[in-house]
Amino acid sequence: MKYSLFAVLSALTTSFATAQQEDDGLIRMKLMKRSDHEMVAQHLERENKALLSALEAKNNPDLTLVSKAASASLRGAQPSFEEQLAIAQGKSESVTIKDYSNAQYYGVLEVGSPPQSFTVIFDTGSSNLWIPEINCKNCGYWFLNGGKHKYDHSKSTTYQVDGSDFHIQYGSGDVRGSFSVDDVTLAEDIVIKGQKFAEVSDAGGLGMGYTMGKFDGIMGLGFEGLSLGNAETVFKNAMDQGMVKEGVFAFALGDNKEGELTFGGVDKSKFKGEITWVKLEEPKYWQISLDNVSAGSYSSGKTNGIVDSGTSLITGPSMEIQKIAAAVGAQANLLGQYTIDCSLVPTLPQLDFTINGKAWTVPGKDLVIQSGGTCLFAMMGMDIPTGPQWILGDVFMRKFYTVFDYENEQVGFAEPTY
Repeated sequence: MKYSLFAVLSALTTSFATAQQEDDGLIRMKLMKRSDHEMVAQHLERENKALLSALEAKNNPDLTLVSKAASASLRGAQPSFEEQLAIAQGKSESVTIKDYSNAQYYGVLEVGSPPQSFTVIFDTGSSNLWIPEINCKNCGYWFLNGGKHKYDHSKSTTYQVDGSDFHIQYGSGDVRGSFSVDDVTLAEDIVIKGQKFAEVSDAGGLGMGYTMGKFDGIMGLGFEGLSLGNAETVFKNAMDQGMVKEGVFAFALGDNKEGELTFGGVDKSKFKGEITWVKLEEPKYWQISLDNVSAGSYSSGKTNGIVDSGTSLITGPSMEIQKIAAAVGAQANLLGQYTIDCSLVPTLPQLDFTINGKAWTVPGKDLVIQSGGTCLFAMMGMDIPTGPQWILGDVFMRKFYTVFDYENEQVGFAEPTY
């Protein structure tokens, strides 16, 4: 988790390298990475607030713990204090999955004519594009990162009315708006015509994770099966309109530096050797079978997981993460996350995901997000009753050049050169 020490968003925008299309026909978009320092600072601030809530709860007999979260959503907001405390104590059987404040990588796209710019999370764990509308409620404040960029359809000559409802139920509340149609621009001049997307009028359901976050909206890179309102994804429309050379996109996530998202194929300068391909279990999430997940003496046996660019950490079933955390000496806190004594980092065992008989390894030292004297354990318990068991987020993706083949419904991993 991560909190403030934010610069003004308008100043940050200048640090985004301009997306570019080179002679190889690939569309390259630079991704800015939030620092580990910000991640840790945000976590500590949220933990302090949770501790204050705990003191308040202790003196309030009407406040009771929740042993089960009411619902589990793959795009959940920050759990309530009661849920957080139940999670930390190992009492929760169902956890709201994620809060977008947990994402580390952001990029810029444009909507409308003339184009209006928005900072978005390119998220393989969802499928819709949404951005805040001009009169959006609970959509940030000017004194936090300069406020959110908001879409004004009255200023776009290519705007088309749709008007159908957009509604997502998050763990802490609703996110509401309506669908519209307009042109979406990637890499300055790659224009996807007539893209259906959502103008969000109230983002209260995302809570402070959105208010404090450095992003305006989400561009989903999942499949149509996850899309609300029968909206085709931006990437599917780009394919259909012949705007990309191949139905493939790939992430090269930098460690303590900018990353890069490539549309239309793979950047051969970013990896060496061959790409190992893994077929999807089903084309909704980028979900694959896992032969095993292991760390030290821990072994999961056969399971499954999704490769998710919108999740910073690696997550797994709460009871399984508790076992791993106990084995390495990590301690749970009120946020349902774990910290570890920084002196133990050199002794942490590697984490292996065995896929199609091949182990893909995250070294123990890379399972920690460290700043100053605080070390966050980069694994977190999350339970999804009808969804994937594990989420291979940015902590995993940073170790490998990761390719998403939309046309052939497969994901690929290769050894990076960066």
